[in-house]
Amino acid sequence: MAVKSVGIRGARRANWSFLKPVQPDEKLSEITGPRPLPRSELTKRLWAYIQRHGLQDSERKAVIHADDKLKAVFNGKGRVTMFEMAKLISSHLVP
Repeated sequence: MAVKSVGIRGARRANWSFLKPVQPDEKLSEITGPRPLPRSELTKRLWAYIQRHGLQDSERKAVIHADDKLKAVFNGKGRVTMFEMAKLISSHLVP
């Protein structure tokens, strides 16, 4: 069943591709777990890890400071923005 919301442009439908489970690779699964997850849940788990370990910059909230596990996911980068993070995470999803 499609989710509808009525706005200025009319009815919107949910994008089901975000709900399709994706398989994280070995590096990403150390953070999110080994099971396939929808992208939305994968993102939630990644943010929970970042917040639990205090890796978000206190002044510039869009900047993430990587620990050793995240450096492996971020291709060795010590700091990334939220926008870079989304791009880097995509490369760690197994088709």
